[in-house]
Amino acid sequence: MVLAAPSGAGKTTLSRALLEIDDQLSLSVSVTTRDRRPGEKEGKHYFFISQEKFDEMVEQGELLEYARVFGRSYGTPRGPVEEALKAGRDVMFDIDWQGFRQLRAALGDDVVGVFIRPPSLEVLHNRLVKRGDSAEQVANRMIHAEAEISHAGEFDYIVENRDLDIALADIRAILRASRLQTKRQTVEG
Repeated sequence: MVLAAPSGAGKTTLSRALLEIDDQLSLSVSVTTRDRRPGEKEGKHYFFISQEKFDEMVEQGELLEYARVFGRSYGTPRGPVEEALKAGRDVMFDIDWQGFRQLRAALGDDVVGVFIRPPSLEVLHNRLVKRGDSAEQVANRMIHAEAEISHAGEFDYIVENRDLDIALADIRAILRASRLQTKRQTVEG
């Protein structure tokens, strides 16, 4: 399951909440070249690496998807995802629309895409300010937000994050329905 959204729409908050209540779900931890924010832990939130190491991983085919966003590189390491899927676990991705496109190309229709839409651009702006982004970061992210929102139609589902509890319930329903699809069931005759 991919959760994608413009920065500040709540995808990370929603993904963390979902992980707390669903023990059959693993989070794909991305690599990034951006600086660590206060409170972020290596290997839990991201693997923080150099641009040189990132480029090496791309060259060696070690990433299922990758993108450059706001001047920093982000990517999904292939190994941990393949191991979790082989073990029968579902994997959740907290990535952007570009990553979703690449992931769907790599893994096909087994990927369920959910776009988290903010109630409005004003609410999005306020969330970015509240989380402590600099004025420059907020301005840059707002410039890109409309373009990101324009890709919502590429996803299987759109969930508006006006109320965290309702948005979380919607995503849980999507996950449950996806697990019940015929193609994911063992059918005995």
